[in-house]
Amino acid sequence: MNIKNHNLLKNFKNKKIIITGNTGFKGSWLSLIFAYCGAKVLGISYGKTTNPSLFHVLKLNNRIKCANIDVKNYTKFKNKVETFKPDFIFHLAAEAIVKRAYAKPLLTWETNTLGTINLLEILRTTNHKIVTVFITSDKVYRNEEIFRGYKETDILGDYDPYGASKASADLAIQSYTKSFLYKKNNLRIGIARAGNIIGGGDWSEGRLLPDIIKNWSKNKKLIIRNPNSTRPWQHVFEIISGYLILALRLKKQKLLNGQSFNFGPSSKNSIRVIDIVKYLKTKWVNAKFKIKRNKNLKEASLLKLNSNKSKKLLKWKTKLTLTKTLDYTIDWYREYYKNPKKIYQYSLDQLQIYFNLK
Repeated sequence: MNIKNHNLLKNFKNKKIIITGNTGFKGSWLSLIFAYCGAKVLGISYGKTTNPSLFHVLKLNNRIKCANIDVKNYTKFKNKVETFKPDFIFHLAAEAIVKRAYAKPLLTWETNTLGTINLLEILRTTNHKIVTVFITSDKVYRNEEIFRGYKETDILGDYDPYGASKASADLAIQSYTKSFLYKKNNLRIGIARAGNIIGGGDWSEGRLLPDIIKNWSKNKKLIIRNPNSTRPWQHVFEIISGYLILALRLKKQKLLNGQSFNFGPSSKNSIRVIDIVKYLKTKWVNAKFKIKRNKNLKEASLLKLNSNKSKKLLKWKTKLTLTKTLDYTIDWYREYYKNPKKIYQYSLDQLQIYFNLK
């Protein structure tokens, strides 16, 4: 089945959709899906992209409308939203790299927290019908090394600038929703929490899979800074399907308004960084790595989400094993470096295969 006719994706045809952070990794995949399925998309982003950039590799600037607006600029942000009159908003704009958050904490707090509050204030004053999915992070939870996995009701807030700023944004969403937005029948609000998302086209700084690709594609040795960290590795398609399901369920079910949802992989996908590297080493010729611990950069050793709520209330489920997740990712990069001119069609082919899985 062509994904344009998929039971989930066909609901967005001709809908007006704003994606903030559209030039990022997840934002680019969302842009591709919506544009291909016939939605009217406006991307709002600001600043530099990675080099290479998935957004530019897929030539998405020719497929959707784009606005160079900083979400910290309330007036410009508000004017663009009011003019476009979206049916859906997916708020992904963020400073999302832990290392960069330590280097630029003020920018991180302003973008992640104030940028979110600006959108909430825009929603508070609008009369247009809008479903908004706020994307936060698994790192919003206070680091207590919970083996069962963090539930939506667990305590938010941790010490690192990225996690703390996203937790603050998350709390702001809850505050605005309970104080103002729940009274407005024209609005539906949902919070999506996920993390350690991998897939083709991510060249972000300080992330494991992009670091592997950037080094091994140039026959360089990979440096691992935190080998024993356990992460819930998950393919970007799994997360995006969660965002889309949440958006449609919010539109139809008022009782879900204002609620938070975790989107995490099977417990079998939660393994150590070193185990991921060792597996990928068997898939790449002349791959080398070295462990060099970073004692100054603090990150939680165990980050695992409990997604029972999403599975029960949204009927969301994961489709890919860890092996398939890694293979999808490696295959995409291999195709890109072999024939970048065909990567747009290859990306659509991957989406086609994924969304037709049962």
